[in-house]
Amino acid sequence: MPPMNDTDALNAVMAKKAEELGCLPPEWLEQIYTEKWFKLFVPENLGGLGCSLPEALRIEEKLAYADGSLGWTVTLCAGAGWFVGFMEDSLRNTIFTDPKLCLAGSGFVGGKADRVGDRYLINGHWVYASGALHASHFTANCALYDNGNPVHDAKGNPVVKAFILDKNEVKILDGWNYMGMIATGSHAFEVEHLDVPLNRCFDIDPAKAQLPDLVYQYPFLQFAEATLAVNILGISRHLQELVVAAFWKRDAYRQYSERQQKYFRQIVDKQKAKMESIKLTFYDAIKNSWNELETKKAISPTTLKKISQISHKLTRTCRETNAKLYPFAGLEAAKIETELNRVWRDFSTVSQHALLIFPF
Repeated sequence: MPPMNDTDALNAVMAKKAEELGCLPPEWLEQIYTEKWFKLFVPENLGGLGCSLPEALRIEEKLAYADGSLGWTVTLCAGAGWFVGFMEDSLRNTIFTDPKLCLAGSGFVGGKADRVGDRYLINGHWVYASGALHASHFTANCALYDNGNPVHDAKGNPVVKAFILDKNEVKILDGWNYMGMIATGSHAFEVEHLDVPLNRCFDIDPAKAQLPDLVYQYPFLQFAEATLAVNILGISRHLQELVVAAFWKRDAYRQYSERQQKYFRQIVDKQKAKMESIKLTFYDAIKNSWNELETKKAISPTTLKKISQISHKLTRTCRETNAKLYPFAGLEAAKIETELNRVWRDFSTVSQHALLIFPF
């Protein structure tokens, strides 16, 4: 196990500070704004990076490896920033040029938007808005109403649309009381009798994209599965390295037998090979889907199914591998003030995300 370098040491210090604050510290936020990580998918002409999905996933994995809350907050806020491709020009050009833009949001359909004339009246409560404490805007899904009457589509299903709200229009509710991912500040938020213009709503549908960039043609389900999976991958890589370091630290004073050391090395080598194999397969699948989108302007159902399958398999492999290695960390893993314990808590929290729980 190589010694911790200066970057790793600094990230550990900043991660501890972030957890104590319950949100990303100013130093990290300034770096995020400078690097434009909240605007991974925002076009360059609006001050973003204009990344392809394969490019963005590598960045998100790297950030999740540095710290779970850092990677997750960037991923979720940048993911909400991806909605820029579905908004009208007037809204897009007003909001997304801000260099400190940060969108927090929730996929939960927690609101009602009642259309009255040329306005919507919104009431609702949404949960798990990562990055809420430093967000400039929030996105929220609402069921549509028309003068008090629910709106349905041709099949009789309720019509749901996403809305973008200014931070001054929402009330943040301190509700992120979980053991891990503390610095994501994934609080709930609510609005009451909020009156907004019609252009505040948009459809998250590649067929209705307002910008031509390919990334907005990537279906949202597979986009979400892939971005969440790389966060679990990055956190798992960090956790596993810390477990290995903890084992050899214990060996220095416990003096494990040659048989025990050999057994541990075999376990580590086997799990490392599994992780590397599934990681390569995942990124190859993502690359192939992107190439298909570039050449054919669409991704086939078969390819999309493969993306979902590999995202779920990657997550499952991380869970299994972490479970194999974790016991070798000893009681060091149970000390709440240690980096190892924090990363384990982050993994144990983020891996509960409902999107990647069940086998595909």
